[in-house]
Amino acid sequence: MGESTKRIRRRNNARKQLIKVITNAERVVVIHYSCESFYDRPDGTSPRITSIAALNLASRQTKSFSIHQVAERKKYSRAQLEQYYDELEKIMLREFYDYVKSRSGSIWLHWNMRNINYGFEALAHRFRVLGGQPVDIHESQLVDLANILINMYGPKYMEHPRLTNLLDYNRISRKEFLVGGEEATTFEQKEYVKLHQSTLRKVDVIASIAERANDGKLKTLATWKDIYGDYPEAVGEFLRENWIIAVIGFISAIISIVALFITM
Repeated sequence: MGESTKRIRRRNNARKQLIKVITNAERVVVIHYSCESFYDRPDGTSPRITSIAALNLASRQTKSFSIHQVAERKKYSRAQLEQYYDELEKIMLREFYDYVKSRSGSIWLHWNMRNINYGFEALAHRFRVLGGQPVDIHESQLVDLANILINMYGPKYMEHPRLTNLLDYNRISRKEFLVGGEEATTFEQKEYVKLHQSTLRKVDVIASIAERANDGKLKTLATWKDIYGDYPEAVGEFLRENWIIAVIGFISAIISIVALFITM
């Protein structure tokens, strides 16, 4: 199998995944979370989860979970919050997994939540560390938008960090959006509301990117070759995807030929 054929197959599979997400939007949950820095941890402990946002792709209604919200309900002051981190994080994660249980048939759309450093496994691990029992989310229900875009447009479609650069390139507002390092610093500075607002903003922009990609309106740095590969497979794939353009072009050519004969 040639490289172009593999490229086209990966792209087609990614397109099918994205179409499945958009056509089943009512049961798609866009998820993102914030946490302590997972770098420079000499004691080897896992980073604490600070907030989670879950957005329904169809309604755009967002369910949020955060330690500062739990602290407010418990009547803990901002000064007390650090003292009760474990208790607050455990309650937050228990509420999150109650939500997961209530959405057992959902598709979970995420951005790079793929491993124990940052991902569903990290959420489950933190809950176990705190004495909880996480609800399993089957791998078949997880859809990584970051990986879909790589397979659709090629790895050169946007410079790193891809998410922030993609927002800027498409003129999607980054208001309240914090990058990973900024989130960790914000947590250290105990600016919990600011941190949670960033998490809420990220599920919204992830949803917007998915919709634009599905509509063919997402702007990237990818070239025609990056997307479709080399000839001749790429030409055939392009024509299959853009058959209306091909038909219009064919009809235009016929009209031009007929007009030429009429004027002779």
